[in-house]
Amino acid sequence: MGITDYFSDMISSLGFPEAQAEAPAENVEQSNDQEAEPEEKSAESTEEPAEEEPEQEEEKEEEGEEEEEEEEEEEEEEEEEEAEDIKPQLEEECANSSQCAPYKHHYDECVERVTRQQEDEDYKGPAEDCVEEFFHLTHCATQCAAPKLFKTLK
Repeated sequence: MGITDYFSDMISSLGFPEAQAEAPAENVEQSNDQEAEPEEKSAESTEEPAEEEPEQEEEKEEEGEEEEEEEEEEEEEEEEEEAEDIKPQLEEECANSSQCAPYKHHYDECVERVTRQQEDEDYKGPAEDCVEEFFHLTHCATQCAAPKLFKTLK
């Protein structure tokens, strides 16, 4: 990345607003025309929308029906596509298996120690947590569940 790229990225990240002057010019001309011929415009404006309204309403109804159909189709697709995630179930089975039994044993002992420390008001030793034991157990369960998970996904 060169110095010019750096400065061009910096300038583009500032987000200067873009000037768009086309829309106001049309509004100014229309307001002048309306002041010059107020009677003619008002008579024409009342007749034209009355003719266009039924067509617009029909179009809106058709669009509404199409949107509803699309939403129903999307919901059906989502229901069909949504499958139950089996990864947590596989990991739980592996965590309780004999392969991860030592890690589960260490984690359970740690949890018991920490609970006793919290219940004992006279305890003045170092505060312990079971993060390391938890990570060892989770790692073992993930390594055990991965091959089973990929077999079911294929």
